Amino acid sequence: MSPTLISASRVILPSDAKTSAVLEPGWVETDGGRITAAGPGLPAREPDADFPDATLAPGFVDAHIHGGGGFSFNDADPAAAAVRIADVHRAHGTTTLMASLVTAPLPQLEKAVAALAALVEEGVLAGIHLEGPWLSPDHRGAHTEDLLLAPEPAAVDRLMLAGRGTVRMVTIAPELEGGLAAIRQITGYGAVAAIGHTGAGYDLARQAIAAGATAGTHVFNAMRPLHHREPGPALALLEDPAVFAEVIADGVHLHPSLVRFIAASPARAVFVTDAMAAACAQEGRYQLGGLDVRVAGGEARLVSDGTIAGSILTLDAAVRHAVHDAGIPLADAVRAASQNPADMLGLTDVGRVEAGRKADLVVLSPELEVAAVMKAGRWLGPRD
Repeated sequence: MSPTLISASRVILPSDAKTSAVLEPGWVETDGGRITAAGPGLPAREPDADFPDATLAPGFVDAHIHGGGGFSFNDADPAAAAVRIADVHRAHGTTTLMASLVTAPLPQLEKAVAALAALVEEGVLAGIHLEGPWLSPDHRGAHTEDLLLAPEPAAVDRLMLAGRGTVRMVTIAPELEGGLAAIRQITGYGAVAAIGHTGAGYDLARQAIAAGATAGTHVFNAMRPLHHREPGPALALLEDPAVFAEVIADGVHLHPSLVRFIAASPARAVFVTDAMAAACAQEGRYQLGGLDVRVAGGEARLVSDGTIAGSILTLDAAVRHAVHDAGIPLADAVRAASQNPADMLGLTDVGRVEAGRKADLVVLSPELEVAAVMKAGRWLGPRD
């Protein structure tokens, strides 16, 4: 694979500060599937690819995604579904993604985790996210109530071991019996413990963070709401700079002002899609974890009671919504869709335009539509 020199009117670089650095204009060079250099101004030689009036950004990283293109990671053949899901979302700039599994019987989850682990080992997926079964029945969202469980140590071991080290994140309600101990058990495996689908109060959420939880699953959604006398888990998460706060920026799950509020909080915002099978597919009837879902008007809701059931979001659309509707600077929105999720998951070779990282890049038009995608140094789609 020969070196490739790319220039653009804007290149978004990583930053350890709250805001990202931007080169206007800038260039990036890749070789052997890796970024070898990046710099300001015009490149020293004629670029191999020039994107005037466009933004060159790191490929997006989706830490919480259930499906797309009509497929779900909970399908009977999760490995086959995963390949299709990855292809669909890659076209929208997501070059790295997790496989999120909704609540199911333990034997079924164990089988799915084992099947998906092979794809993590092959590099198709970045890891596995267990969103259930250790969730609060009162804040279950689109999870089957009868399948929710307290996190018994043997069950936690069972699923973590099935993943052979590929389970990178587990959502858990800390108020469940054994919840705090389970957080310590989960992090002991090297996985991220995320507070979510929870009725925990502020103090218990702080205890969960002290026990090792470092993330909040789609903050404000499926958790006890903010109240002036009982702040709940959202405030505990958002006031802590060590915490990563998931945000579903689709205009359905959160008002744009809350997206802006989370992005400005001490916590580090992480844009996720929480996408289900209907993302990048036709509207209609679907299933999510055995529950019937109707997708219409850009929203996915349970047929039974209208509860929001994931989304049909893609990360490029989340960035557009954050910039156009929530008023977040583009560089900060890109950071929430790339660097922050990579940092949350401990992924050291993606999420940043930086020498040594994988050459995973996305080119955004002035309207923030995806103009081109590079994966491991190769252009996808028309540039192949």
